[in-house]
Amino acid sequence: MKSLPIIDLAIVIAYLVAMVAVGVFFSRKNTTADQFTKASGKIPGWAIGISIYATFLSSNTFLGVPGKAYGSNWNSFVFSLSMPLAAWIATKYFIPFYRSTGEVSAYTHLEHRFGAWARTYAVICFLLTQLARMGSIFFGIALSLQALTGYPMSTIMVVVGVCIVLYTVMGGMEAVIWTEVVQGVIKTVGAVVILYLVISGMDGGVSKIVDIGNADNKFSLGTFSPDFIQSSFWVVLLYGFFMNLNNFGMDQNYVQRYHTTSSVKEAASSIWLCVYLYLPVSLLFFVLGSCLYAYYQSSPELLNAVRLQAAAERLPQGTAAAIQQLANTLTPAEYGDKVMPHFMVTKVPVGLLGLIVAAIMSAAMSTISSGMNASATVFSVDIYQRYIKPDLTANQSMRLLYIATTGFGLLGMVTGIAMIGVKSVLDIWWLLSGIFAGGMLGLFLLGMISKTTKNTEAFTATIIGIIVIVWMTFSPKLSDEYAYLRNPLHQNMIMVVGTLTIFLVGMLLTRLKGKKGVTPEVMMDTH
Repeated sequence: MKSLPIIDLAIVIAYLVAMVAVGVFFSRKNTTADQFTKASGKIPGWAIGISIYATFLSSNTFLGVPGKAYGSNWNSFVFSLSMPLAAWIATKYFIPFYRSTGEVSAYTHLEHRFGAWARTYAVICFLLTQLARMGSIFFGIALSLQALTGYPMSTIMVVVGVCIVLYTVMGGMEAVIWTEVVQGVIKTVGAVVILYLVISGMDGGVSKIVDIGNADNKFSLGTFSPDFIQSSFWVVLLYGFFMNLNNFGMDQNYVQRYHTTSSVKEAASSIWLCVYLYLPVSLLFFVLGSCLYAYYQSSPELLNAVRLQAAAERLPQGTAAAIQQLANTLTPAEYGDKVMPHFMVTKVPVGLLGLIVAAIMSAAMSTISSGMNASATVFSVDIYQRYIKPDLTANQSMRLLYIATTGFGLLGMVTGIAMIGVKSVLDIWWLLSGIFAGGMLGLFLLGMISKTTKNTEAFTATIIGIIVIVWMTFSPKLSDEYAYLRNPLHQNMIMVVGTLTIFLVGMLLTRLKGKKGVTPEVMMDTH
């Protein structure tokens, strides 16, 4: 990090060393697979809540959300507004269900319900979702640190990735949780500091920011008309509800944490603490994006500089004249992701810059380490022990978890490198997660709500759902000759329609067989 002042460099190095030291400290406890994956069920609920909050508050939030708010408006904040309803369902149904089964994997019960194919399908969807998530977060942190260091994004991903792998492999789930508690505090403080610097440096202060934001419609939550073709309020609300339902109900990152507490009540309180923290802090990041928009619109020289940076990345071999010409045509949506890093480089004072860099790194590290641990657990339980060698010794289980954790960290790194060049990290993450998550959530809800749905109906519904998801994802690329076959809905509706297709088709096929569905409470009672 040769371009960072020595004080900031020392802060960043100290942070990285501290994270690795946490892994070393907790490595002494990791003598069993139960400790590595569930921390032996002894973590307090408040710590789990902050760790879940830290997982939500990834570098996609830290960088992608201000960039999104800068380039458009507050439409994406509607995603956060859907969290309370999803959390209520999770605490009422999902947590008691998982705690009663005692299974560390979120997908083991699908095999009991529908057969091995259902478990395998959900595991594949989860692992692909995790690779997309980890890749987008590696990309997000590299995007910011590249502006500070000048090093290639791929090099940054490798260096940060090695540190994450070290403390995650050595410390297991307990190290992941306690480092996330620290990281949750650091990243929140970092966001508040940046917001203060933007507002204090803005001529006219808050009133000027509000005036510019109102004039350019920066505070809109999207149209409230029943429009599912563009990113309306209702599209993001539906997408957010189903995605958060998937997070709380099917995502191993969260389900695994339900087992690390001492009781159902503690696990439920952790979910609500996450919601109470995430809602206002996510709003803070949208406010930050709008403040940055007003700040740069009021500073033509800074605005031109950040446009030139974005244009130069699009035309690496272009002449100065060509780059300037392209820069003049770029819209806020096309360079929004560059604004926050640019502000940090040019306006954050020495000392605070190191804190901000540490906050961005913590935003990435918390989510990636969670994904690595959860992916390794799923691979170990649902793939290796299910299909290859079920009777592992304690030492073999630990060795497998170490290898799998390292492997998924490296795969996430490679995925991030492959994402270099995307326009919006938040958009690409939402698209990929919607594709992979829609199918398994529909199958999960079908198994929970309809006790009488059998293997054949569930399998048929899943196949139909996959076909619908594939069509909705790729049909917009069809040539004009086949324009009538294109999916007319917004891409965020893929998650919604895919989930509902599997669930409703499965219910319909069950009803056609003359059977009746039951409520989730009845499903719980059967376990």
